[in-house]
Amino acid sequence: MTAIAFIGLGNMGGGMAANLAKAGHDVRAFDLSEAARKKAGEQGCNPVDRMEDAISGAEVVVSMLPAGKHVRSVYENEGGVIELAGEGTLLIDCSTIDVQSARAVGEAAAQAGFLMVDAPVSGGVAAADGGTLTFMVGGPEEAFGKAEPILDIMGKAVIRAGESGAGQAAKICNNMLLGISMIGTCEAFALAKKLGLDPQNFFDIASQASGQCWSLTAYCPEPGPVPAAPSNRDYNPGFAVAMMLKDLKLAQEAASANGASTPMGAQAEALYAMFDALGAGNKDFSGIMKLLDGSLSESGWTG
Repeated sequence: MTAIAFIGLGNMGGGMAANLAKAGHDVRAFDLSEAARKKAGEQGCNPVDRMEDAISGAEVVVSMLPAGKHVRSVYENEGGVIELAGEGTLLIDCSTIDVQSARAVGEAAAQAGFLMVDAPVSGGVAAADGGTLTFMVGGPEEAFGKAEPILDIMGKAVIRAGESGAGQAAKICNNMLLGISMIGTCEAFALAKKLGLDPQNFFDIASQASGQCWSLTAYCPEPGPVPAAPSNRDYNPGFAVAMMLKDLKLAQEAASANGASTPMGAQAEALYAMFDALGAGNKDFSGIMKLLDGSLSESGWTG
């Protein structure tokens, strides 16, 4: 049994913490939300009311937070993880944040004598609950070696991308690709229907042809062909539009800062920003199908 402080029990973090508890670890679960702490307790974690109570005596700290400013605050501020953690504590941040913040926190941790990795995830809420996430990990090889057994409990794949910040770089590039491919898949279905093709028939063809991709065969945005996809439950997430938009913004910020040309990424960000503004922020990102096929109400998302 390992004593693990888990900070951040939202849609993703809650399921991740629960899987660590199911594996027999002592998970001290902290979140600002009382409801999230209560749910964690019902799932086998030991909820605590103060972050310092989670960190005290922990051998590992895992965090899953909304943005870079939150990660920097939790780790670097007075009374934060770096100040309170005991010698030899392993630090794992699974948040999706900007590369610069990840590198800054990693450097601060290293200077304080801690091993730390940035380990953002891919897979969405269902994968977090099911323990089938993919982790993209940045950090020293020694830190990765120590973090891998913990991450293995929560995921199906744990891949080292490089040094500190590399996990975040891999995540934003992956999700930019996902956002672009989902828009292309939706456009193809919209055109197919306008041309009189049956959506199931088009799916059967494209899934066996050169248009095959994850957005089509695993997460089909057209209701029907993939029963488990959010399109068959009114686009309830899944992976919310607001989260996809956040990742696309991070990708564009990184592209601008590093002189990379990403015109398709920029267009994807613009389209998801429009979709979010129409009230779809809490719907699954594949729901952009309704915008692209013309079925979205003029007043925005009403379903």
